Amino acid sequence: MQNGRREFIKTTGSAFALPALASIGMSAQNAQAQALSKGAADNLLKEAVTKGDVPGVVAALTNSGQTTYEGAFGERVLGGGVPMTMDTVMWLASMTKPIVGTAAMQLVEQGKMSLDQPAAKILPQLGEVKVLAGWDSAGQPILRDPKSQITIRHLLTHTAGFTYDIWNPETARYHKTFNVPRAGSGKKAGLNIPLSFDPGTQWEYGINMDWMGQVIEAVSGMTLGAYIKTNITDPLGMASTSFKISPEMRTRMAKVHQRGPEGTTLTVTQNETNQNPEFEPGGGGLYSTAQDYLKFMRMILSKGRGNGQQLLKAETVELMSKNAMGPLRVKMLPTQNKGASLDAEFFPGVPKTWGLSFMINEERAPTGRSPGGLAWAGLANTFFWIDPKKDVAGVVMVQVLPFVDTKSLNLFTNFEKLVYA
Repeated sequence: MQNGRREFIKTTGSAFALPALASIGMSAQNAQAQALSKGAADNLLKEAVTKGDVPGVVAALTNSGQTTYEGAFGERVLGGGVPMTMDTVMWLASMTKPIVGTAAMQLVEQGKMSLDQPAAKILPQLGEVKVLAGWDSAGQPILRDPKSQITIRHLLTHTAGFTYDIWNPETARYHKTFNVPRAGSGKKAGLNIPLSFDPGTQWEYGINMDWMGQVIEAVSGMTLGAYIKTNITDPLGMASTSFKISPEMRTRMAKVHQRGPEGTTLTVTQNETNQNPEFEPGGGGLYSTAQDYLKFMRMILSKGRGNGQQLLKAETVELMSKNAMGPLRVKMLPTQNKGASLDAEFFPGVPKTWGLSFMINEERAPTGRSPGGLAWAGLANTFFWIDPKKDVAGVVMVQVLPFVDTKSLNLFTNFEKLVYA
């Protein structure tokens, strides 16, 4: 690959393969239109790099049968001269969560735990967590017992009451007051924060999937990484997905870049997860490639089947793809740390729920995504969506902070619009 040009799918020689399109009943005219959109997609991605909006980008599409588009442009490290490729390793951050959710649902299928059982039956410390009700005049937290117990469902849907300091001011204050390690540090002390609300009463994004990883370890008797490798990534052929960055993976890694406050400069950082953690963070610790993540999304599109193996029952995937938190709705996350995230909400005005464990747009999205679309993203601006109704899933991955950085987010939404156009 030269000058950050795309790599084509080696089995077809074309990023939009006509046999793949024919296999889902497309006419030759529609196939031609899709082939033309390949050029438009390439141009969109390439232009973002040329303008300096992102240092490098990888994007890919799949249907339930096979990959239908791949594009890689720019550099892994700005100014480093090494081009982005389809096998570039990137930090998934919160795109880890659906993989951990899949692990949890495998154990639910096996009857080893149930969605509405108290999580404290598996992890007794979850029965000791308090709710942060405020602060006293001496600046100390006022804590009370929760009015309900945390369940497995609460952890999977971000309704348990755990929040992130990046978006919740009271949690941020608690971290600062007691010098609590931040989420993703790999330190178990970072799990010891109070709830922001009673379980089941609100939706707010938080460290729930870090706790879910601990539940999986307790139920399975394996480390989270070992469980995922044995039961998800190895069966799917996701050889470049791991909490631990192998020496070989490191040769293909992209660096995380920081956007300057003025919105134009990009600085290379040494941002990396703790490679010798006390626990593997289920909320955001995985590294992977776009090609690997496509295999995971294709498994969801294919009702639990991937690489010739049935990882989940079709009815389990259907359950994961439905609102699992009743009348509660996903809300905007107001930033408490502009270096890490801007105010974050996808498709403001569109009602959004949470499945097990995906965000679900309940109405058609402005990009064209069907109602019932599944999606989420990672802190360094990796994005994915799965549209079961239209049999398409896509991923766009860059390595830039803050989260929902305007230029990175626009690139993702414009790519998705192009797909549906």
